[in-house]
Amino acid sequence: MTDAPQLWMRRETRPHERRAPITPEDARRLVAAGVPVTVEDCPQRVFPLSAYLAAGCRPAAPDAWTGAPRDAVVVGLKELPDGPDGLVHRHVMFGHAYKGQPGAARLLDRFAAGGGVLLDLEELTDDLGRRLAAFGYWAGYAGTALAVLCARGGITSPPVPTTRAALDASLERSPGDPELRALVLGALGRCGRGACDALTAAGLDPVRWDMAETRDLDRPALLAHDLLVNAVLSTVPATPFLTPRDLDTPHRRLTTVCDVTCDVGSECNMLPIYDAVTTWEQPVRRLLDTPPLDLIALDNLPSLLPEEASTDFSAALLPQLLALAHGRNDPASPWGRCAARFHTALLTDIDRTSERTGRE
Repeated sequence: MTDAPQLWMRRETRPHERRAPITPEDARRLVAAGVPVTVEDCPQRVFPLSAYLAAGCRPAAPDAWTGAPRDAVVVGLKELPDGPDGLVHRHVMFGHAYKGQPGAARLLDRFAAGGGVLLDLEELTDDLGRRLAAFGYWAGYAGTALAVLCARGGITSPPVPTTRAALDASLERSPGDPELRALVLGALGRCGRGACDALTAAGLDPVRWDMAETRDLDRPALLAHDLLVNAVLSTVPATPFLTPRDLDTPHRRLTTVCDVTCDVGSECNMLPIYDAVTTWEQPVRRLLDTPPLDLIALDNLPSLLPEEASTDFSAALLPQLLALAHGRNDPASPWGRCAARFHTALLTDIDRTSERTGRE
């Protein structure tokens, strides 16, 4: 067997991103299996660099991946820095590049310019199309917890990364808390299960809708709930669950919406009632005043619970990284399908660019 290319875990550039795609313990397992692992320094990461060094990893300065050997696989989570213009490596990350999201065309252009490959974690699936590594459960849990706190009285300060035990303690019902009717869309998926578990921890019994109920949606029934969690990830355009016109319905009871999927800007967006995600500095946005309607749409919700979320994700990703490092990435493999999806998207984007240029 040839030497495995090194895995290079880059730092995350978002100020509030504390997760890691690989934990120190799983990095130790990779090194023991003959896979070199380099880890960039990132003080905000929930796991200190010293833990990775103790696991046998090599240290690197922040953003040193741009000078990594060309065969290195750069592993990250969220978006890349603005430069360089040409990406030459294989990048394992959540690219959000295939549904017309903001910045998608620019990202694909950078890969086209450098000859690199995007191995999008959203496309890393088994033979039945099920994701092999995902943060969905913790996204649903964290987002729903914030929505409950908002509906019970508001969130007066930016959320702070915490543990599940501490978050659950904040969700315990008090005598003065209002009675809330909560609805979870996509309740049977990873994200939906996390949302339902958070509502249970808050002392609530959620109404659970999945494919059967959302296929022929009862909007008056939806609007008759206080709190709505959207945990449905749509991959094709479909009839939205809510539109701005629906929010003008008389006697609307709905006052709090948590959109865990955050597909704003995509043609697959099932909640086109807002035009930008919320931020950690201002996690809640008031969409309407009378009656009030508050929105939570943070696109990295699992960072509220960075250790639990990273541990689960890394455990699921570990066997896939071992397969990638040892060359098990034929066209029929999960990584092979990721690469094929990327090349298809790249060709489509290039074709569209050529068409635009021809018309001009």
